Amino acid sequence: MAATTRVGVLVAILIVGAARSALADATAFIGATTTPANHAAKGLAIATTFVVVGFEFEYSSSSDDPSAGVPSLKSGSGNIIVQAPLSNFQPYVTTGLSVYRETLEPTHQQTGLAPNIGLGLKMALIGPLRLRVDYRVFKLGSGALYSPAHRVYLGLNLKF
Repeated sequence: MAATTRVGVLVAILIVGAARSALADATAFIGATTTPANHAAKGLAIATTFVVVGFEFEYSSSSDDPSAGVPSLKSGSGNIIVQAPLSNFQPYVTTGLSVYRETLEPTHQQTGLAPNIGLGLKMALIGPLRLRVDYRVFKLGSGALYSPAHRVYLGLNLKF
């Protein structure tokens, strides 16, 4: 009985010790929405990943240029992210659904759902600080002025 208990305790310790806890990271980014012309984009993202697959929530805001007919675009996204479990360079792909608002004052405002897809790379800098490069495509609803919307950004990512 004592040997069985010792083996059970040893197996439990090995299982708990081998289990990998979820990792999380946060990114603050700046970039450009390139549709219909380049205009500034900024935002925040937070993610949690279980080895390879994870979930990310992101908010992004792109500026407008009414004189050029370029609308602002704000979006909140929930995405699934699949990333390579590498340490220094971590490529990833992501897809999800966004709630967006496209506005061109004073005449146009469109709110809707937009599927999105993207890819990127997280590169180690110092300690938990990483550089993140990301490209996304958003398929805006039929009432949008410009679809699909393309966005590229560069961000500082903190792994915790």
